[in-house]
Formats: sequence, C-alpha cells, structure tokens
Amino acid sequence: MSHVSRRRQSGSCQQKHYSCVMTLVPLTPYVKGMRMLVKFEIYSDGTFWCSRGIGVDIFTQGKTLDELMGNIREAVELHFEEELAKGVSIRILTISECEVGPVARATGC
Repeated sequence: MSHVSRRRQSGSCQQKHYSCVMTLVPLTPYVKGMRMLVKFEIYSDGTFWCSRGIGVDIFTQGKTLDELMGNIREAVELHFEEELAKGVSIRILTISECEVGPVARATGC
C-alpha cells in the first residue's frame, strides 16, 4: 500500500527545540477483507456539484446533488470493475463542507 508522509514542525533546524510528527496517510482506498471504502470530497464550483476522489483518481460532476451521487456511483463501478467482478463490496463515503451563519432571533416574545 502506498503512503504519503506529512511532516509538521515547530521551530527550525537552527533552533534548540525542534519537533517532528510523521503521519502516514493511505493513498489507496481502505480495503478490509472483501469490503472497500472509497471516499469523495463534494463541493460546488458555482455552476456544478463536483466530487473528487480521496486517494483514487476519480473526478465527476452533476447539475444537482442527486445527479452527482449517481455519477459518483457510476464512476466507482467503472473504476473498480475488476474488484467488483471478484466479489469485493464497495461502500462510498462522501464528505462536504457548508457554511453556517448566525440565526435570526425573534424579539418581543
């Protein structure tokens, strides 16, 4: 399984106190037994809903969230065609971000 290392440092090499934290992040989908979890980041570019695979080279978009979800499913089925033929069960996890603003409060109640 391929991994990428991320390093966080406080201070610099020239200072007396130097710390380094290494975290391994898998670049391939999580596979356990005959099950696979494929993760996607979902965002809007202003015109379309877009999804980008996390750890897999899959990108798709749709005019609506419903269309996007169907396109994600189809893209995963095509990308992992061989694994599905071998009986691997694939689950899709989508992650999205939304902005939360202040809530208007009623006065005089």
